[in-house]
Amino acid sequence: MKQFRIAILMALSMVVGGSAMATEKQFASPDGNLVVTVNDEGGKPVYQVSLGGTAFLNPSPLGLYTNIGELFQNLTMKDCQVRTVSDSYTLKTTKQREISYEATEAVCQFEQNGRQVLDVIFRVSNRDVAFRYKLYPRRVRGGETLVAVITDEASGFVLPEGTTTFLCPQSRPMGGFARTSPSYETGYSLDDAMGKNGYGEGYSFPCLFKNGEKGWLLISETGTDGTYVGCRLLNAGGANYKIGFPQAGELNGHGSISAAVSLPYETPWRTITLGTSLKNIVESTVANDLVQPKYKASKDYTYGKGSWSWIIGMDSSCNFDEQKRYIDFSAAMGWRSVLVDALWDKQIGYEKMEELSRYAQSKGVGLFLWYNSNGAWNDAPQSPKDKMDKSPARRREMAWMQKAGILGIKVDFFGGDKQPMMQLYEDILTDANEFGLQCIFHGCTLPRGWERMYPNYVASEAVLASENLHFGQGACDAEATNACTHTFIRNVVGSMDFGGSTLNKYYNADNQHGTVRRTSDVFALATAVLFQSSVQHFAMAPNNLTDAPAWAVQFMKDVPTLWDEVRFIDGYPGKYAIIARRAGQKWFVAGISAQKEPLKTTIDLSPFFAKGSTVTAYTDDAALNGSAKPMKIGKKPVAVTIPENGGLVFVNE
Repeated sequence: MKQFRIAILMALSMVVGGSAMATEKQFASPDGNLVVTVNDEGGKPVYQVSLGGTAFLNPSPLGLYTNIGELFQNLTMKDCQVRTVSDSYTLKTTKQREISYEATEAVCQFEQNGRQVLDVIFRVSNRDVAFRYKLYPRRVRGGETLVAVITDEASGFVLPEGTTTFLCPQSRPMGGFARTSPSYETGYSLDDAMGKNGYGEGYSFPCLFKNGEKGWLLISETGTDGTYVGCRLLNAGGANYKIGFPQAGELNGHGSISAAVSLPYETPWRTITLGTSLKNIVESTVANDLVQPKYKASKDYTYGKGSWSWIIGMDSSCNFDEQKRYIDFSAAMGWRSVLVDALWDKQIGYEKMEELSRYAQSKGVGLFLWYNSNGAWNDAPQSPKDKMDKSPARRREMAWMQKAGILGIKVDFFGGDKQPMMQLYEDILTDANEFGLQCIFHGCTLPRGWERMYPNYVASEAVLASENLHFGQGACDAEATNACTHTFIRNVVGSMDFGGSTLNKYYNADNQHGTVRRTSDVFALATAVLFQSSVQHFAMAPNNLTDAPAWAVQFMKDVPTLWDEVRFIDGYPGKYAIIARRAGQKWFVAGISAQKEPLKTTIDLSPFFAKGSTVTAYTDDAALNGSAKPMKIGKKPVAVTIPENGGLVFVNE
C-alpha cells in the first residue's frame, strides 16, 4: 500500500494542472505522508504542504528580490527533477549521535524571458520540508554578471485559519543593556493569535505554530554562514508570514541589510518540521541533515560539565582566589571545566591566568575564557574587548590561549544578523579551530546547523537564559513556564547554553538573599536532561557540596552532556514537558511542570527500561520536597504527579 501511494504521488509530479499556462508539480516524502505541491500560475511560484492529506501550509510565495532581477514574478516552471537522496553521519555534540537521513529532492527550474534564472531546491523527509534557492549568472553585453545582491526574499508561509502561535518577538536594534540588542533574548508569546508582528520587528527563529487539533509545525532556517544574512519571520497580514532580512539599525547601522553573493549561489535552507504531535519537532535533526562540515577538527575535542562563578557571584567573583575555589569545586564534582567570565583580564591578569590554568590542569580541569565581541556595534564595556573582532588581534590572543592550555572561549555581545556579523561568527570559529579552541556564543544569534558545519562550535545562548534568574524575581517566577517552552522550540534546532540547574535557594554567593528560586531541586536535575548542550556550565556553587541534598549533588556529578538519542513522551509548550534521552545504555526520563494544578499523568517506561529492572526515581511531593528512591519497573505505565515548579527523573541503574 505504501509503495502504491508513493507511485501515485510520483506520477502526479509529472501532471500539468491549473490553467493552460500554469504548471503544477507534486512530490512526497519517502513514506508518502508529507506532500509538497509547486505551481507557477500567473508567473508567481507558490508551494503548499500537506501532512496525511491535511493542509499545513496553504499556497505560499517563493522567490528572491535581487539587483539583477525580481525573481518572484514573470517566472515559468520548466522542469522539476525528482530523486531520492540519503546521508548517514555521526554527530556527538547534539541530540542524536547516529543519524540516517533520507528525503525526496526536487529541483524545480524557473525561467524568465526564456532564460534559466532560478532553481528552487526542495528536500522532503518523513518529518521535514526544506527549500533553498540557486541563483544563476546573467548574460550581459560583453560577458556575464557573476555577482549579485539579494535584497529580500519573497519566501512565505501561509498558515491555515485557526492556527495559533508560539513566538519569540525580535527586539529592535541598539536597545537593551548597553545597546546590545537584538540578541534573541525575549520571552515567548504562547497560544497567541496570528496577525501580530511582535514588537513591530517580527519574530526570531525558530517559530512554532499549532494547526488546531491537527498538529504542529516549526519554521526555522539552517546553513547560514558568512555568505548570507541571518533572517527572521515577519507577519505580512493575517495568516501570512514571510522571511525578513536584518534591521537597518543592527551593527550600529554599519553594513547593508542585503547579502552580496557570487554566482552561481545557493541560499541557506528554510525548514518546516511537521507532525500530528510534538514528537517530530523534538526529534528532528533537519538543522544538521542539510549541511556539511566546513573544515576538519584540528584536534579530538572533548566535552562535559563545568562550573562558573558569575551566575551566583557576578563580576566581583572573577578574581584569582574565587576562580581557584571553583576549580577545586569542579574537580570535586568530577567536572571538566570552569568558565571564567568577564573582567578576568583586569581582575586576574594574563600572567596570573596562566598560573590559574596550570593549577586547573593539575586538578584535571580546563578553563573557558569570556570575551567581548566588540568591535563598534554596542556600548558593552566589559573586557577583554577589541580582541575578537579583527583577525590579527584575535589570532595573537588565540595563540596565547593555546600556549596557556585554555580549552575554549565564550564570546558575548554580538550586534545583529547582517552579513558582516555572520562572517565574524565564521571567522572566530575558523581561527579558534586552528588553535584548538572550542566556541560558545552569548548575546548572539541562533545557531543554524553549526554543530555540523563547525566542528569546534559548542553552543549559543540565543534564549532568555539563567542570568535573568539572578537579575529579576519575575524571571524566577516564570522559570518553569520558560523551561517548558525552550524544550519544544529553541533547543530543538541547536545546542542551547542556558547555564542553569542551580541548587542554591537564592541567586547570591551567601545563599541567603537575592532572587529566590521557585523551582525544586528535582526540577534542576530534570532541566540538566531537558536542556541539551555538549558543554554545560551549571549554576551550582561550591557551597552546594554541603548545603544541597547528597542525592541531587550525586546526580549532577553523573548526568551526561553527550547524548545518543532523544524521544518525545508528552508535553505542551509553556505547560509541561516530558522527554527521554539516552547516553550509552543509560536512559534518563525527565519531566517538569509549570501548571498551577499538579500534573497527573501516566508514563509508559517500557521503551526505556526492562520489565523487572530497578530505576532511581527522583520525585517531588506537593511541597516541592524532593527525594531519590529505587523503583521496580512493572508491566503497566507508571502513574506520576508533578507539582507546579516541580520535576521528575527516572534513571536506570
